[in-house]
Amino acid sequence: MSEIVITTLAERPEYLERMYEFADAWPEFMHNDPIGNAFMGQVPVRFPDQCVVATEDGELVAHGRSIPFVFPDENRAELPSGGWDRVLHWGFADLRNGREPNVSSALEILIRPSHLGRGLSHEMLRAMRTAVKAKGHSALFAPVRPNGKTDADQPMTEYIKQLRPDGLPQDPWLRVHVRAGATIVKVAPRSMVIAGSLAEWREWTGLPFDTTGDVIVPKALVPVHCDVRHDHAVYVEPNVWMRHDL
Repeated sequence: MSEIVITTLAERPEYLERMYEFADAWPEFMHNDPIGNAFMGQVPVRFPDQCVVATEDGELVAHGRSIPFVFPDENRAELPSGGWDRVLHWGFADLRNGREPNVSSALEILIRPSHLGRGLSHEMLRAMRTAVKAKGHSALFAPVRPNGKTDADQPMTEYIKQLRPDGLPQDPWLRVHVRAGATIVKVAPRSMVIAGSLAEWREWTGLPFDTTGDVIVPKALVPVHCDVRHDHAVYVEPNVWMRHDL
């Protein structure tokens, strides 16, 4: 088996243009978060020294992105309930205002489907921790999307308490972080907010969206709220804030 090489994007900038060579595993509606669409493409451009890439025989097989920010300060006493969306705002606001970050947040780790099940997520997280620590940051946070959650009606606060017999989280991604030394801080109840017309939601999901109320959408962590009278539906996704002390 060929060796997988993991480095920062700053060390191999030629992979910047290749980061979209393989698709992510997110459901279609997740590609319509306006905050993510506005900022995520700029993360590897602005912060290549803390984005990581994995290659095998020159082929990109995984990549991960993280963003630096200031925390805590007089206006940021706690990690935001806005989770993933909000930390993107914080990171780029700090960059724009010339502030010196002291911590970072992981944003995503994507593995090429052909390389799933090989422990690469653990290696990528380890490399991201190393890259952030090299910048002198005291912690790596992560608004984790626990995509093992299959019951949309179950509150996230209950789901994160589900443990295996060995005491590790039932959820695979929470488990990856805990094994790497992270602790669960709290739930971010509105980590991503995705709104659209009913026609847009029908296109994204193939579901009718013709009845006012909660709609269960495959791979959504909570129900989508549908309002037929006002022709819109809104998905408010909870994530889980985790902290890695470095």
